[in-house]
Formats: sequence, structure tokens, C-alpha cells
Amino acid sequence: MSAAGYVPYRRLDRAEINRFFGTGGGKGTRAVASHDEDTSTLGVEAARLALRARPDLEPGALWFATSTPAYLDKTNATVLHAALRLPSAVPAFDFGGALRSGAGALQAALTNAGAVLVVSADTRNGLATSGDESIGGDAGAAILVGDDGPGGDVIAEWLGSGSATDEFLDRWRIPGEQRSKLWEERFGETRYLALGREAWERALKNVGVAGDEVDQVIITGMHSRANKALVRHLGIREGALRDDLAGTVGQSGTAHPGLLLAGVLEEEAGRIDDVGTERVIALVHLADGADVFLFRTTDALRSFQPPRTVAAQVRDGAPVSYGKFLSWRNMVDLEPPRRPEPQRVSSSAAWRSEAWKFGFVGSRDRTSGAVHLPPARVSMKGGATDDMEPLPMADANGTVVTFTVDRMVYSPSPPVVFAVVDFDGGGRFPVELTDVDDGSLSIGDRVEMTFRRLFTADGIHDYFWKAKPLRTERKGESTP
Repeated sequence: MSAAGYVPYRRLDRAEINRFFGTGGGKGTRAVASHDEDTSTLGVEAARLALRARPDLEPGALWFATSTPAYLDKTNATVLHAALRLPSAVPAFDFGGALRSGAGALQAALTNAGAVLVVSADTRNGLATSGDESIGGDAGAAILVGDDGPGGDVIAEWLGSGSATDEFLDRWRIPGEQRSKLWEERFGETRYLALGREAWERALKNVGVAGDEVDQVIITGMHSRANKALVRHLGIREGALRDDLAGTVGQSGTAHPGLLLAGVLEEEAGRIDDVGTERVIALVHLADGADVFLFRTTDALRSFQPPRTVAAQVRDGAPVSYGKFLSWRNMVDLEPPRRPEPQRVSSSAAWRSEAWKFGFVGSRDRTSGAVHLPPARVSMKGGATDDMEPLPMADANGTVVTFTVDRMVYSPSPPVVFAVVDFDGGGRFPVELTDVDDGSLSIGDRVEMTFRRLFTADGIHDYFWKAKPLRTERKGESTP
């Protein structure tokens, strides 16, 4: 019904690795989550884009898959649930730990009755100069799966799937470790090649199509040699293989199948008048086996208007230095500001202000229309008490009326840029900015809200909203 990907703003030029250490690196860039982003915030941003394309539909369940969760024991999907302002009756569950969990969640949703929002995200790490550091990438993806409604709103019909599973040791990481370890590459290539062919043939047989009848083929997995080798054995027609974004985003692990699928659907929507509908798309994912999904686009794709495409996000990225990348990944320790570090967040206080803290829901006086951020009981205009209505502001854009660059306040990545923002439709709020370079901000700049992690203390992540420059006005955008 809807699909979207989220690619962080920052890019690391792989050549910087080699210039710094004299080894490692490579060609192209990789996407880098900022110091205030983790897999939960990446998932929130992807899900917001997917739901914004279908504001009329509320998912009946939320499933979140990642191999690099922000929390263990605690459910990470509940953070997304709160940020998306979903009703309490909507269950939220984690599919965690393995690179195959994103494909597993998608397979389960496709065979489930009702609308399910499948969100996946990963931040890929590796030791300095390692292959994983270079080929990895950070991203989020969201696929809204559901049955065709009265209006025929399914943009891609699931035709069927094929899987092949085997127990073999190719890539592993024990809890608490930051880096993954790999077995000899030729062994993994041999196993994935056999499993990929088996799953491919099984999927085609289940659906009743031939390999050369597939219009778009996506092949992804952390084993790049296996991905390339498999192409030669699937019998796909020339021009069907899609870019896997390895040279621009990098391999985002659990999130990558959803990210690539969203990108292909957006591409198909953009040229539907030229190529038509009922195009067959194959998604092949190699991780502890192989999974192949077959979809066919429908006429509903004509009305699919993604608010921000994967291609646009890839194009609009900005560089980050290798030194800053290493500090953001806690690979090097920088001298912190000589200021007290923040105290841990109060669980009870966070729960009491959940709508504001996670959903960025303010209040509006019913009598005067005055907007209050944060929400208030007493109106600033007229003094009316307890006569407020909740006002979600996460999707509102605003304008910078003044700002300051603070080099003294504590931050994991100083300096901190604070701004006072006037929101479209009313409301003024002082807020921290992110994804902005020192010296690039001006009064009058347009901003939008983004869900981020302020800091972590005593193992508790303090999530809230920041503003970031609005680099592309969103289609179909509305103000509160």
C-alpha cells in the first residue's frame, strides 16, 4: 500500500579512509547516521514518510526489525509506536538480532490479514579500515502491507515467494560486540549461490513466471561477491537488474531489502506513463539462506506520491569527515566539553509527557486559537484554563526567526545550533537544529521536524524532536 526509505543526510567518502590510514576505503560514499541517530530514529523517519503517503490508513500492527537495536530487553518498536502517535490498541513488536529479520517480518506481514507496518533499520559498523566499515551504510525502510481496499489502493500485488534455509557460519557477532566476524569469502559465496538459485527457482515455480519475464530484479545481501555471482545464474533479461546503492549508500543490512524495494516502486511510479503497470518486480535477499519475493505493480501506482524519494535523499546528502565519523561511532574518544554531562531521563516523567516528548503534540486554545509548545493548561491569550485541544506538530514546517551557535553547552558532537522557529499555522518554539553545518544557517530558512536521540545516560536514550533544514518542499504538504 505504501513504501518509503530513509537515508541519513551525511556521507563518508570512502577514499578518506585510505588517506587517513594508508589502507582500506574504496570508491564512492556510504550513508552515515548522525551522532543523534540510531536504528529507532531511522525507523521513525522511514515510517513517517510511508504513512504520509497514505494518511487515510492506520496500520493494525507495527513490526520493527534491526540487527543493531538501541535497546535489548526493552521493545524498540514501542518508541516508534509513540513517535508515530499510533493508538494503544495497535501492537508493536521487535523482529531483532539477525540480518534476515527484515525479510522475515515482510514475509510474515504478506501472509497476515490486515494492515501491518513493517519497519527495518540498521547502522553498520566495522573496525577501522575493514571491509565492513567501507561497504556498510546506515538507513531505514518502511513497507505498509495490507489487502486491497474498495478503491484498489495496493500499489504492488504480492504474487508469491520462495525461500531456502541452511545453517552455515558466514557472518556472526555475539551480543555486546561492535564488529562482525566473517568466514572465508569463497565458502559463503558457494553456499549463497546455491541457496539463491534454489529460492529463485522455487519462487518462479510458485508464481508461474519465467526468469526473463521479470521486469525489475533487486539482489541484496551483505556478501557482495555472492550477490554479483548470483546475477549470472538467474536467467534474467538484460537491463532488469537494479542498482543496489552500494556506491552511494552502502549496504544497510536489515534495512536494505525494504530500502531498495521502496526505491524501485518510486522509480516505477515516476515513469508509469512510459512503461505501464503490471510490471513484475523480484526482490532477492541473501542472509542465512535466501528469500525471493515477487510483486506486480498495479494501476494504483499512478496515485502513489512519495513525499521524499530514496533517489532524492541519496542526491541531497552532504559530506562528513572521517574523524567525525569515528567519533560518532565511539571508535575514538574526543575531549568532551568541560560541562556536566546530562543526567538520566526520569521514566515516570517521560511517560507522563509521552504525547509531547515522543509525538511532538502541542495544544491549541479552542477559544483564541493560540498554539502552545509545549502544551499548556492556561492559554497565553485570554487566560482560559483547561480548554485546549491536542495539536500534532511533527509534520508542521517552520521558519527560523533567530538562532545561535553554542560552543560551550554539552554535546556529543559540538557545536550546538539552537533556533527559535515560527511554525506554519501558529506556534513558536526554541529547538536544537541537526543536519546543519556551522555557518550555513540564515534567518528566514525553512525547517522541518525530525525525531532524534538527544543523549544517552545510564543506558537510557533520551529521544525528542529537533529541526533540520527543509531542503525539498514536500508534495501534498499541509499545515496544522
